[in-house]
Amino acid sequence: MPKKTLKNISEIRRYFHTNKDPIYFVSATNFNLLGLDEWVKNFKYICYMDCFDGRHPNVLCPSELPHDEFQSIEDINNYLLQHKEVVDYIKSRGGKPKFVFLMFDETTEKLVKELGGEVWFPKAKLRTSMDNKIATVRIGNKAGVPSVPNTLSEVKSYEHLREVTEKAGIGHDLVLQSAFGDSGHTTFFIKSEADFRKHEHEIVGEGEIKIMKRIDCRGSAIEACATNEGTIVGPLMTELVGFKELTPYRGGWCGNEIFSTAFPPKTRQKARELTFKFGEQLRKEGYRGYFELDFLIEKKSGEIWLGELNPRITGASSMTNHAAFAHADAPLFLFHLLEFSKKPFHLGVEELNARWADPDMIDSWSQMVIKHTDDSVDIITDSPQSGIYKMLPDGSVVFDRFDYHRRAVETEDEAFFLRILSPGDYRYEGADLGILVTRGRSMTQGFQLTDKSKKWIDGIKNAFSSRPLPSAQALQDPAFKIM
Repeated sequence: MPKKTLKNISEIRRYFHTNKDPIYFVSATNFNLLGLDEWVKNFKYICYMDCFDGRHPNVLCPSELPHDEFQSIEDINNYLLQHKEVVDYIKSRGGKPKFVFLMFDETTEKLVKELGGEVWFPKAKLRTSMDNKIATVRIGNKAGVPSVPNTLSEVKSYEHLREVTEKAGIGHDLVLQSAFGDSGHTTFFIKSEADFRKHEHEIVGEGEIKIMKRIDCRGSAIEACATNEGTIVGPLMTELVGFKELTPYRGGWCGNEIFSTAFPPKTRQKARELTFKFGEQLRKEGYRGYFELDFLIEKKSGEIWLGELNPRITGASSMTNHAAFAHADAPLFLFHLLEFSKKPFHLGVEELNARWADPDMIDSWSQMVIKHTDDSVDIITDSPQSGIYKMLPDGSVVFDRFDYHRRAVETEDEAFFLRILSPGDYRYEGADLGILVTRGRSMTQGFQLTDKSKKWIDGIKNAFSSRPLPSAQALQDPAFKIM
C-alpha cells in the first residue's frame, strides 16, 4: 500500500505530533535544538553537560566516566554513543532510532550503525567537503552567489602573498581564512608584514587559503533547508561579532539578533534570493537538509557577499526555530526531519518562503553567548542556574524562577539564561559560560552593545564564583566551540 503523501503544514505538524520512531539529538548541550521535543513526539536529548540540573524531562546526561581529553564536539558525541547508560537507554526505548548532531564524523556514523540507527544528515564526508571555505566559494560561484573579492591560493611567504594579491587586484588590506575552523580562530587580518609574521605559522603550509579584500561590513546569518520540494529560507539575522565583553576572539561570533527590520527590505529580499539559489546548488551537489550562510553586508554600498557556509545546524538555529513564523507554521528543523523521514510530501515552498519574508511573521529576540574573556584559569565553585532572570531598576541581575522555555521571558527586563559551566568545571579564556536570551535588541542601530546588554553580561558573569587552580595543575588551552 503506497504511503500517504503529506500535503500541507497541518498534516506535517500532525505527522510529527504522532511520530513513533525515537529521534535523538546528541551533543554537548541541547541548546541548538532546544524546544524541538515539544514539536516531535519521542524526541530526546542526550547531552554531556546537564544545563538543567536534572530538571529537563527529555534530557539524558549519563554519569561521568574516564575518557581521553575531548578535542572536539565529535569526540564528545562519540564518547556519549559508547556510554553504557546511553546504550541501555536507547535499547530500552526500542524502535528504529534516528540521530541528529551538531557535529559528527565517520566514527559517529559507525557507532550509530552499531546501535541499529540512522544518521539523519548527509554523510560526514560530504558535509566536511562542503564545510571547506574554499569549496564554499566555488559552490557560491556556481550558484551565482558572489563572495567578497578574493583569490584562492597557497601562501608561501609574505612576499608571495603580496605577489598573489597584486595579481588578483584586491589590494593589501586583507582578511585571510584557512579552509576549516571557527571564524574567531582561523580568520587573520593582514595589513602589514608585522601582521603576517604574527600568524605566519597558521597560514604557511596550511594549503589553499581564502584571501579576501577587507571590507567595512555588517555580519549577518540566515538559515535554510534544502528539501526535495525546494529550499525553504528563514529570516536574515544580525550577528554579534567580536565584542570584548562576550568573547576574547577578534572576529569571533558571539550571538545573534532576530527582528523584522534588521536590514533594509531590499537587502533582506536579496539575501533570501541568494540563499535560495545557494540551496538549490547544494541540492545539485548532493547535499540536502539544514544549512546556514553568513553574509557580509557592506555598510556604504549595501552590497551582499557570501561569507561562509555551515552545512548543519548552528548556534543561530535556536533563534530561527523559535521565531514567530516558526510557531505560526513549523520550526525550520521540522522540514529537515521531514526530508530524511522518507515520508512523501508536497509543499508550496514558494508560498511558504513568501509568508516567512513577511515582517509580521518575525518578533524581536536576541541571544548573547557569554565566554570567559579574561586570560586566566580557575575552577568554578558556584554558577548561576538555568532559568529566568530579572534586571532590577538599579541594573542588577537576579534569578527569578526555573524554566527551560525561552518563551517564558515576559518583558525586556527578563531574560532566559542557559548555563553551560557548572561547579567543578575549569574556567579558562574562551570557555562558554552560558547563553543569555532576551526579548528585543542587544545592539544599537550602530551595531554596538547597548548599555542594558552590558549590564546583563556583568550581572551573569558576577554570579559565577571560582577558586584558584592548584599550583601543581596546568591546563592546556582546551577551547573548542561547543554550540
